Amino acid sequence: MSMESAKAFMERMHTDEDFRNKVNECKNQEARKAFVKQAGFNFTKDDLDLAKVELNEGDLSSVVGGLDNGWQRCNWVCNIDII
Repeated sequence: MSMESAKAFMERMHTDEDFRNKVNECKNQEARKAFVKQAGFNFTKDDLDLAKVELNEGDLSSVVGGLDNGWQRCNWVCNIDII
């Protein structure tokens, strides 16, 4: 279940700019963790790392794309201390 939550979180970070901005605006790890949980996501850092590994080739090409790319932003935020 938590792996599914991590995947859903990554998808939302990719598709929902308002949500992504709110996550990025959190002042610290505790605030991010609380916000993400309040939004209904429940996963560990390991779950998030595994979900990133499972991205398909097309998604991975988006990650290395331009800075305005949603997956690029998700990749950045997924590497900060969310959990």
